[in-house]
Amino acid sequence: MHRFFVSTDNIKKGGIVITGEDVSHISRVLRLKIGDKIILCDGQGNDYYVSIENMDKYAVITRILEKTDSIGEPNINVILFQGIPKGAKMDSIIQKCTEIGVSTIVPVLNERTVVKLSDEKDERKKVERWQRIAEEAAKQSGRGIVPKIEMPKAFEEALTEAIKLDISIIPYELEKRNTLKGYLQGKAIKNIGIFIGPEGGYADFEIKSALDIGVTPVTLGPRILRTETAGSSVLSCIMYEFDEMKI
Repeated sequence: MHRFFVSTDNIKKGGIVITGEDVSHISRVLRLKIGDKIILCDGQGNDYYVSIENMDKYAVITRILEKTDSIGEPNINVILFQGIPKGAKMDSIIQKCTEIGVSTIVPVLNERTVVKLSDEKDERKKVERWQRIAEEAAKQSGRGIVPKIEMPKAFEEALTEAIKLDISIIPYELEKRNTLKGYLQGKAIKNIGIFIGPEGGYADFEIKSALDIGVTPVTLGPRILRTETAGSSVLSCIMYEFDEMKI
């Protein structure tokens, strides 16, 4: 069944109004008709099974048939602090991590970040695009929320955010003993941060700064993962370890 996100402002007693770009997608691309059923999500973990009652080129009017909790949301909040890679790699990272269950993605500017963001306008333009990618991935994967893509932050700012979380980890190729599985076992936590560096990896002083504030280094084994692979791999391990793969 087709799935769309709607603003809570559009949810009225007994019905929901769909506006914006989804109207054209529903009528012209999907060619849905009056009487067809779709799922609408309010982005706060609630799903609404609705029937299309009326539509024109500006709005689709629906009637609520049933309201349920979204089943696509994990109980653990995972914040990905992702070193910004070049090209379209960030698009793929956002898409895949959204599908797996990330809560927030913080693009991070590291010492070895290759991408240069010219000004705040350029940053906002990229974040708006990344947010659209997250929304499309959330629709496709049955999420109950759209993960938030924050404005890019310097590595030091990201560390400041990490202090507020229950735990934060940083996969590090020089770590040999502390495995991801071993570190996570037996922990009862709600919020976890993952630090992933850019293509060139972390500078030595960045690793030291992270360790100084309590970010835990972990090894991912004998294989070196690319930046576009590492985040989704660690996220998958976290979801499995905290039993978030069950139906």
